[in-house]
Amino acid sequence: MAPTAGNDVEISEPFPGSVKPDPPKNEAYLREALKRCSASTYEAACRFRQTGDPACLPAIIRGVIEHHVDPDLRPKLRDADDDLRLIEDLGIDSLTMMEIVALAEDVLPVSISSEDLCRLRTLGDVKQVIECKLFGLPLPKSTDLLPGDWVLGKEIW
Repeated sequence: MAPTAGNDVEISEPFPGSVKPDPPKNEAYLREALKRCSASTYEAACRFRQTGDPACLPAIIRGVIEHHVDPDLRPKLRDADDDLRLIEDLGIDSLTMMEIVALAEDVLPVSISSEDLCRLRTLGDVKQVIECKLFGLPLPKSTDLLPGDWVLGKEIW
């Protein structure tokens, strides 16, 4: 039911479930956060915020990662499956990974801890962690974690 004069409808259900429509200031913030990403990334993020449709997530995730990847490696990401390795295949280091997570947290209603960062070895891992966080699902146990020193950036000091 759409809000009308005298009949204001508030969406009070927290995410997951439904996503509150973007007020104009949030749309401007989103546009600014994704200004160096592709137009399709921005469009998918807007669509996700309006509908909560998980089908939008792959485009958002790829777009956020693509923004931080060397331009010569971007075609690898565009054609990749979930087994694409972030470090070995895309050359992502710990600082870049933290920048990717920070942008994902700006665009999506998620919070990714340092512990969660240890899980992010492949494109599929990124998708899985974000989807679990968004939809309140438990993260599966992972046996292939990055060392905490790598995640905290100590390998570059």
